[in-house]
Amino acid sequence: MATLTGIDFVGIQAEDLDAARDFYHGKLGLPVMSGPPGAVVFDSKPVPFAVRTPVMDLSSASDHLGAGIALWFACDDADALHAELVKDGIKIVFPPKDGPFGRYFAFCDPFGYTITAHTAVTPAN
Repeated sequence: MATLTGIDFVGIQAEDLDAARDFYHGKLGLPVMSGPPGAVVFDSKPVPFAVRTPVMDLSSASDHLGAGIALWFACDDADALHAELVKDGIKIVFPPKDGPFGRYFAFCDPFGYTITAHTAVTPAN
């Protein structure tokens, strides 16, 4: 029987790919890699992340994009990233706090998706 082995790609949909590149690359530092037309693909580790043009009418999708879906990104310092985003006027969903995966907080991207960032903890050898 074939089985799932784990997530190996995450994508969201948005109308403005330039704004996606500016936000996820320019503000959050994700490297851009080559991708297909109609998408901006980021070389995030360990799972690539992309923003693509919508395959459906997002205006009728929901009042809250991504309701029920969690998108977590590892970062080197959640508190410092939080401070930078606050300074830049990015909407914060909740401030940094300690959790089972380290220090984390959530913010809204320019399209209304809630994104969680957490300080990546390197496992001890």
